[in-house]
Amino acid sequence: MDVRNYGYKIVENEWVAMPDGCRLAARIWIPDECHSQPVPAVLEYLPYRKRGGTGGRDNVTFDHFARAGYAGIRVDIRGNGESDGLMEDEYTARELDDGKHIIAWIAEQDWCDGNVGMIGHSWGGFNGLQIAALQPPELKAIITSCSTDDRYSDDIHYMGGCLNNDNTTWSQQMLAYSSRPPDPAIVGDEWRSKWLQRLENMPMLAANWLRHQRRDEFWKHGSVCENYSDIKAAVLAVGGWHDCYTNAIPRLLAGLTSPAKGIIGPWEHAYPHLARVTPGFDFLDEAVRWWDFWLKGIGNGVDQDPALRAYLMEAASPSVKNGFRHGHWIKEDTWPAPSIRPVVFHPTENGVLGTSPGDDGEVTISTPQDTGLAFGNFCPGMRVDDELPGDQRDDDAKSVLFETAPLEDPLTILGFPELELEVACDRQVGFVVARLCDVAPDGASTRVSHNPLNLTRHNSHETPEELQAGTFYKVKFKLCAAGYVFPKGHRIRLALSSTYWPALWPAPEAATLTLRLAGSSLSLPVRQSFASEITMPQTPALPDNGFTILRPADNERVWERDNRTGEVFMEIRDDLGRQLDDANGLETDSQARHSYWIKPDDPLSARTEGAWTFEFQRGDWQVRTETLTRMTSSATSFRLEGYMRAFEGDQLLFEKNWDEDVPRDHV
Repeated sequence: MDVRNYGYKIVENEWVAMPDGCRLAARIWIPDECHSQPVPAVLEYLPYRKRGGTGGRDNVTFDHFARAGYAGIRVDIRGNGESDGLMEDEYTARELDDGKHIIAWIAEQDWCDGNVGMIGHSWGGFNGLQIAALQPPELKAIITSCSTDDRYSDDIHYMGGCLNNDNTTWSQQMLAYSSRPPDPAIVGDEWRSKWLQRLENMPMLAANWLRHQRRDEFWKHGSVCENYSDIKAAVLAVGGWHDCYTNAIPRLLAGLTSPAKGIIGPWEHAYPHLARVTPGFDFLDEAVRWWDFWLKGIGNGVDQDPALRAYLMEAASPSVKNGFRHGHWIKEDTWPAPSIRPVVFHPTENGVLGTSPGDDGEVTISTPQDTGLAFGNFCPGMRVDDELPGDQRDDDAKSVLFETAPLEDPLTILGFPELELEVACDRQVGFVVARLCDVAPDGASTRVSHNPLNLTRHNSHETPEELQAGTFYKVKFKLCAAGYVFPKGHRIRLALSSTYWPALWPAPEAATLTLRLAGSSLSLPVRQSFASEITMPQTPALPDNGFTILRPADNERVWERDNRTGEVFMEIRDDLGRQLDDANGLETDSQARHSYWIKPDDPLSARTEGAWTFEFQRGDWQVRTETLTRMTSSATSFRLEGYMRAFEGDQLLFEKNWDEDVPRDHV
């Protein structure tokens, strides 16, 4: 589209006062057009620091919006960046209420015409949906990227009632993020006292989240799936097949009563124009189209766009590296799409996956604790590289497999595969993990979809029940949404395991599952239409983001096995580099390490450790934070230990330690 290329000015910091007196820090882009008439505004609301955090991304995004005639407002959540107040948790009622007040404040400014949109990636995508559900009258439309509608079933904490290791990893990251100081260039001499107050009150978020192992009111808060009709604003939901939050997009399209459109590309956890998994597309122009229609009333046909535009992935050698992924774009005018029909496959005793009803036999599933090392990262895009699921053959070799004969024709799926199992467990707690893989003629195995289920949740994630040995349970659960073309000559493989490390924390005891084949099946959402390919405009060259790289990012992933004990050690080392904000002279430096240990025969040997270091510097001013978190477990509880240290120059300014036990609750 033709961006109008208005000039604009940047207000580096503006204080937005909340009703309780707390001031939130905002950076504002104001188009020159505002000299003659007010314009609509777009808000992004995050804890990740507008200065020394997302500045480079903000420069690119809001430059584009301002040149198209939209004011841009980037606000730090309480207790983060330069904002007053204290960090409490994710998506608290206070955070969402502040969001409503920010929107009302924006609409009252003389440069705003009263129409406001929200854009957000990850955290900002979450709170965009949640604030929309509160129906602030000024909020007309949102764009939500890489977010979820269900904070329990499809967030970073739990999957299928199993505990994600990223519950701790993400807590480590947020502890490191939120413990960074405010910038003295904005807050003045009070920066140190403000920082110390922040550090003293910093929560151990992993412990908060571990205290809610069921789908209780803690998780229902902010889960817009509880009542989609609460959202009245128009919603554009965007994500990628390599992200961990894609499941929300087809659910939002099916559930929302407000106008809704979806776009799913091949991307990782990133805005499409910044993704390292490609091809991307011209997301910023697409966003302007969305704002033009919903905020300016320009009749550009956005309302006639397909319900879903999706990139169907095509087979290639599996790689952990970011980069180009083969595929093609298609559209579905409505969702759910009538072109998609379920095709049911049945497992048999000899390992075949066929369309005829299966055998009456039984198979056992009891996998070593180190099954899952080819998992990659739960949320690719949050590290430097080497994040994607690699060749699955090693994990397949430890699992129970069922697979089709070589396909006589390509088979395309779009949507949620669904697994129905009749299964018994010899322990009170047990998991089943399903992976759907594409097996090439040379044996390479590509993970297409996956999901676990904690069998104690066979009736409900709200009221788990201890399993009774010898009792068979009928369970049905969906695998993650996928858009994929299985080529002619390839095989479709279903891999089942009882463990999945390091993605999931293991059950308290090694379990053996018994699967009744006659009561088990796999349903695939097979797409019948082949006449709806489309093209998407590619990402143009982006403007300079205003930062100078002083040390480029780098990473290393290592693993080794102790030949004496069998213990497996895996570590991800991320040097996120050092960069200079050209506009204000602030240098930022960050490094992270995540380590995992487990013995194949002992679930209680599982332990993790994560550490982050951040450094800020401008001239003689230099501060550093060091954070570390460890997690172990017994059969009855989880244990979290950690510390946070803050330095001014080389002097230790503050230290805080944690040591907490949280009882296990059928996990």
